[in-house]
Amino acid sequence: MRRFDFVTLKLFISVADEGRLTAAAEREHLALAAVSKRISDLEVLVGAKLLYRRPRGVELTPAGQAFLHHARRILDNIERLHAELSEYGEGVRGHVRIHSNTSAIIAFLPQDLSAFSRHYPEIKIDLQERVSSEIVAAVRDGLTDIGIFAGHVAAPDLQRLSYRRDRLVLMTPKGHPLAERESIAFSEALEFDFVGLQQDASVQSLLNEQANMTGKALRMRIQVRSFDAICRMIHHGMGVGVLPEQAIYRDLGDLQLKSIPLSDSWAQHELVIGIRRYATLPVTARHLVDHLAGDSAHSALIED
Repeated sequence: MRRFDFVTLKLFISVADEGRLTAAAEREHLALAAVSKRISDLEVLVGAKLLYRRPRGVELTPAGQAFLHHARRILDNIERLHAELSEYGEGVRGHVRIHSNTSAIIAFLPQDLSAFSRHYPEIKIDLQERVSSEIVAAVRDGLTDIGIFAGHVAAPDLQRLSYRRDRLVLMTPKGHPLAERESIAFSEALEFDFVGLQQDASVQSLLNEQANMTGKALRMRIQVRSFDAICRMIHHGMGVGVLPEQAIYRDLGDLQLKSIPLSDSWAQHELVIGIRRYATLPVTARHLVDHLAGDSAHSALIED
């Protein structure tokens, strides 16, 4: 039997994950015709039908299930080999790719990455800001080594470690009818207009979900792209908003704002670290995961 190429193995895994050739083509940045031909050629190569073609997508045949199992193991072993060999380089140097949501970038990562850089000055950190759903996809597809995102966002294919905890607070202008409250349930604020983030932001999705559970609509008046913009809109009386407490900009002292802790249990806001597999990370990325997760890193991964 001729040797398999890694591109086709990775493509077959994407087809199995997505259940549709078109979705796999988008995920792997290939033309649909090229995907279809590679899969057909693969079936000829192995001498067995690997997929059932259905009107709404594809399903794995028994042979396809077996092939998927071995394809995952082969690619996992290649990644593990790369990770282990990286330890034999000249010192600990290289770069780490990390995608993070806005909350972590504002509240926690500046201090944590600064401390890491002092210990490992030869490691370059490539940090990009993304919304949580995009981060999960980027880690899954190998576009970044490490992701930091909201804990309530689904990430079934990733290993997760606890990073930091924060709490969500209701922000109002001073003088607002709710401004004198010491704490408040989210449902009590739903009679007022809200200023929030774009729909694809994890905090915004959470608020929409919680509002729907109360049977009330979230009255979005304005949606912006940053916590800074939310605070300024609230200051000028455009509504109220919900933000992670540690992500509130400390240099907005000129704004007349009041933050009120939300009493809801879901308002305890968790940030997590997401990776594909700890053992297959380059040694530079493993050092950064260990640094960010602290002493809990290995025990948390064992439980995963």
